[in-house]
Amino acid sequence: MNEAIPEKVIIVEGTSDKRKVKAIVSEPVEIICTNGTISLTKLDELIETLLDKDVFILVDADDAGEKLRKQFKREFPEAEHLYIDRMYREVATAPEHHLATVLLGANIDVNMEFLDRG
Repeated sequence: MNEAIPEKVIIVEGTSDKRKVKAIVSEPVEIICTNGTISLTKLDELIETLLDKDVFILVDADDAGEKLRKQFKREFPEAEHLYIDRMYREVATAPEHHLATVLLGANIDVNMEFLDRG
């Protein structure tokens, strides 16, 4: 069998969020960027491809992130929502150890070096 298709998907807002999460995660996970917003048509297409996967929503703790989160809650209630501490506001600027703890709490394997930095 070829390389396993990731069963877990993390949806983030931007490419800097994607890079940060990718560096922390130590298992095969697909990371999808919405680039801040997503149309209903694109969201429906995306959901169609994610129905058989564990989907996690990890967006910024700001107005744009909350708007996106509400859209996912409405259109894809099966997704699990992960939250960063509001004091960090953005996924990209949150400390690695904080993100690693959030991801580990969702049973996503992380590089243990990031947990030691806390």
